[in-house]
Amino acid sequence: MGAGRLYAAVAASGFRRYATYRVATAAGVFTNTVFGLILAYTYIALWDERPGLGGYDQAQAVTYVWIGQGLLSVVAVMGGGFEDEMIERIRTGDIAIDLYRPVDLQAWWLAADAGRAAFQLVGRGVLPMALGGLVFRLALPTDVGTWLAFLVAVLLGVLVSFALRYLVALSAFWFMDGAGVQQLAVLAAIFFSGLTLPLNAFPGALGEVARALPWSALMQTPADVLLGERTGSGLLRTYAVQAAWAVALLAVGRLVQSAATRRVVVQGG
Repeated sequence: MGAGRLYAAVAASGFRRYATYRVATAAGVFTNTVFGLILAYTYIALWDERPGLGGYDQAQAVTYVWIGQGLLSVVAVMGGGFEDEMIERIRTGDIAIDLYRPVDLQAWWLAADAGRAAFQLVGRGVLPMALGGLVFRLALPTDVGTWLAFLVAVLLGVLVSFALRYLVALSAFWFMDGAGVQQLAVLAAIFFSGLTLPLNAFPGALGEVARALPWSALMQTPADVLLGERTGSGLLRTYAVQAAWAVALLAVGRLVQSAATRRVVVQGG
């Protein structure tokens, strides 16, 4: 089996794996919908007091809420992807077997995470947004091109998310218990992705820094693309920033992985 077919099979396996958890998926949709309702009404009150906050009108702000609830599990803002399993394999030493296999460790986990993200997009991404549309007037585009541009931004966001979480998982080679690093990473993702409040609404230098950090690629950037805030050359620059973060973080992941491999070899010897 060629490398491409192998990783495609791993991605398909990841999709099927998450598809078996139907009750968990239904519970996740319910949770996203309830939290979305709470957040949407909070945004309505906030935008009543501050019209145009962050450059959004109220309809865009409410739409932003439901985009976020749809993407929450797709880009794994709060974790819950491959990293838990990888950290456990590092803790038990089973990762040594993975490192000696004739496959690329990073590509293997990336393929598995791509399968997870694809299922979450279908299983927990579409329905909360559809339910939100039944309650609120959402400012969603009607042209196919904007939706396709949005999907490209989501794909790049998934790559950035994977690269960040891969580094978190690799930290277990040195800390053994990766819980502390995971918690810090989740807190950073919640705040800097735009999950609780659009980064466009952050004041001054804080907003500029937040939008420049990699976590903005997870939610804020795809949301802006779908809301029509990034078009033409601005859309291309947006993709370039997302892709640059993905490439840079994946490269750092490879360097850390190489250091971890040498550590395993030395300890094994």
